[in-house]
Amino acid sequence: MAKKIKVTQTRSVIGRPKNQKLTIEALGLGRINKTVTKDSTPQIEGMLRKVAHLVNVTEG
Repeated sequence: MAKKIKVTQTRSVIGRPKNQKLTIEALGLGRINKTVTKDSTPQIEGMLRKVAHLVNVTEG
């Protein structure tokens, strides 16, 4: 079973490039302080690297 991670959006996407906005949306986020739980897969890890400055990631 894949390791679970909690992703919390901490910053707004206003004024960010479109690819970052779409990545946040694809992760299931969209509002500041919204948290989602995801499996830690290479695809999710890559998405998180693209928006690392907008989110906090914790194990869980």
